[in-house]
Amino acid sequence: MRVVIAEDNVLLASGLQLLLTSEGFEVAAVAGTAAQFLAAVRDHRPDVTIVDVRLPPSFRDEGIRAALQARRERPGLPVLVLSQYVEQQYAAELLSSTTAGVGYLLKDRVSRIDTFLDALHRVAAGATVMDPDVVAQLLARRAGDPIDALTPREREVLALMAQGHDNRTIAADLVITDNAVHKHIGNIFAKLGLAVTDTGHRRVLAVLSYLNGTA
Repeated sequence: MRVVIAEDNVLLASGLQLLLTSEGFEVAAVAGTAAQFLAAVRDHRPDVTIVDVRLPPSFRDEGIRAALQARRERPGLPVLVLSQYVEQQYAAELLSSTTAGVGYLLKDRVSRIDTFLDALHRVAAGATVMDPDVVAQLLARRAGDPIDALTPREREVLALMAQGHDNRTIAADLVITDNAVHKHIGNIFAKLGLAVTDTGHRRVLAVLSYLNGTA
């Protein structure tokens, strides 16, 4: 699987390159700026990309802008964005797309190798991946509305749904049956007024849209 990385921190970029190479990925290019990243995507046509939200020269939103531009040029290009802090605005911008294959993780997740690699594989396969800390903040921000009607178990299921996990993974994580997960999800969607027919990526977007207050 061919990867292009956009990361200006030399140590982190080198660490990512070493890790991915050891895991069988082909790192086609490591870019330090948004312009270099876009050029590398055009030249190498990667299977998945990893992009830091903040890149030179201003270290504000060059990375997220480059990621969005790359997806406009190559619709469906899998993009896993890394951020030092929880920045809900950037997460919302990335996930506003109607296509799949996007992820938003805090850089701390990179040190949790299994978690990071799982997220990268899921994004490359077309899934939506959301950092648990971002989801936790969104849940907390929606206090005082229909989310309060959810049971503790339903809130756990909702959080895992928002992170992009499928029913089987949710069942394994919570040590419950697939049928129980299906029932909880039905209850959640009914209480939040979301369409129960939404599945996969659309389901994640529906939940995140609700948590962002835009549903």
